Amino acid sequence: MAAVSDTIVREFFELNGFLVRQSRKFVSPAMREDDDIDFLVINPNPQSRAESLPFVLNADHVPAVQRAVVILKAWHTGVFTPALLTNTPDFFRFLEKRTFAQTTAGFAKGGSLLKILAVPALPQGREPQEQSIAILKSKGLDAAISFPTMLSYLIHEVEPNRNYQKSDVLQLIRLLKNYEFFKDPQMDLFRGQRNRKRRVSRKPPNSQPG
Repeated sequence: MAAVSDTIVREFFELNGFLVRQSRKFVSPAMREDDDIDFLVINPNPQSRAESLPFVLNADHVPAVQRAVVILKAWHTGVFTPALLTNTPDFFRFLEKRTFAQTTAGFAKGGSLLKILAVPALPQGREPQEQSIAILKSKGLDAAISFPTMLSYLIHEVEPNRNYQKSDVLQLIRLLKNYEFFKDPQMDLFRGQRNRKRRVSRKPPNSQPG
């Protein structure tokens, strides 16, 4: 699962025009898998933006990012609630490591640097989401982006008539789209509206003209 999650994040940033460098491709015996930075990303042509970026990023915000370190927490069955963040003492251990400080300091030369956390999901409710964001900010993180956001972008951008031979993830999405396992949400929406209109306009079998 870790390799798939890495690929999703890499493909998302590369499709948005970023240069992506994986921080490491190995896990030493003394290091946990999620103890370090996963990706260093640079946008050669960042878009200007009048407003500051929100903490929770979507695909429209990412082109305005100039450079960032990206840390994956690919616990795909979990939601990053305030209780989880508070009661998991090792969660922020990577921020305290000397290697993290050294890497971010070196990579930040020449421009602003964001520390982005890739997460499965934040709470849906406004209050618990704000609490989770406050905890993440207090630990030094600048932004978060969810895996559903990145996957939705990949699904939207992949074209069925292109051969993505160099990416297993994009090729799989392409095949799923080609065989119509993915449907355009807008088409479903419009189809639903047409069906509702037909139901409203259709008279009951025994109705009398008024």
